[in-house]
Amino acid sequence: MSSYSAPRRHWLAFAAALACSAALPLQAQPAAPWPSKPVKLVVGYAAGGATDVIARLVAIKLGEQLGQPLLVDNRTGANSNVGAEYVARAPADGYTLYVYTIANTINASLYGKLGYDPVKDFEPIGLIAKIPNILVVNPSLPVKNVADYVRFAKESKEGITFASSGSGSSIHLSGEMFKMQTGLNMLHVPYRGSAPAITDLLGGQVQSMFDNTPSALPHVQGGRLRAIAITSARRSPLLPDVPTLAESGYPGFDVQSWFGLAAPAGTPRPVIDRLNAALGKVLAAPEVRQRLQDLAASPEPGTPEQMRSFAAAEIKRWHDVVKASGAKAD
Repeated sequence: MSSYSAPRRHWLAFAAALACSAALPLQAQPAAPWPSKPVKLVVGYAAGGATDVIARLVAIKLGEQLGQPLLVDNRTGANSNVGAEYVARAPADGYTLYVYTIANTINASLYGKLGYDPVKDFEPIGLIAKIPNILVVNPSLPVKNVADYVRFAKESKEGITFASSGSGSSIHLSGEMFKMQTGLNMLHVPYRGSAPAITDLLGGQVQSMFDNTPSALPHVQGGRLRAIAITSARRSPLLPDVPTLAESGYPGFDVQSWFGLAAPAGTPRPVIDRLNAALGKVLAAPEVRQRLQDLAASPEPGTPEQMRSFAAAEIKRWHDVVKASGAKAD
């Protein structure tokens, strides 16, 4: 007869099972479905500008698609580099996104040293929209079209002045690209933002500007500025009578400010794919398309791979223009 009682045997069996289970690795718990909490959308510019307005429009609609709100976080400074660096260092879990813009591809050459890599540190999700610039002049200038602009610049001993919102901005480099193509004597006059530049253009202190369409449009419609060309490959439906620079004798000229959505490098592909699909639905919505058109923007849906290729081409393109202009930010 065994010396162990039944309760004793049961206890030893339980202890042995417990010891064996302790030696086994803990089974991983299934990850919570993404997104299970609000998502942060970082904007590198202050509230109220074109980047912020487009970001907030997309954030509301993306939140509806994903079932979680997207909270816009404005982290300004250094031509959007502060916000970009913050996102580049954020966890790659899909809960921090970034409005990646033309500025990030320009900054790759404009700054001698960045705290992030504009290519390696981001996972493209998809482009959002593009906005063309307009070549506008003070109405007192005897310039009705691009041919007049070129003639005036050639005949003037001082050439012609063009304002910008700051060195290295798409507004500045649109002018530099035109200068490269024409060989004109064009003097760049940088300002701290588009608003003071427009103020001096209206006052006649500067003669011209390649301004973003949303900023210049009210002054053009009010007759306070004269639009002589648009920088995109196609005319804007908001200014159907204003020709493109390509139509005006400079084929291939196509400069637009643009906005895309990106995540930190290493963000899981299923998250990227879901965001891309949701973004595509947002950009197809009639109310979103109308709002973008009101901002002179055209929706640009596409794949993450298309955005990656586009951004790489923009980095190369602006490197050449920045080098030719001699522009530097540090």
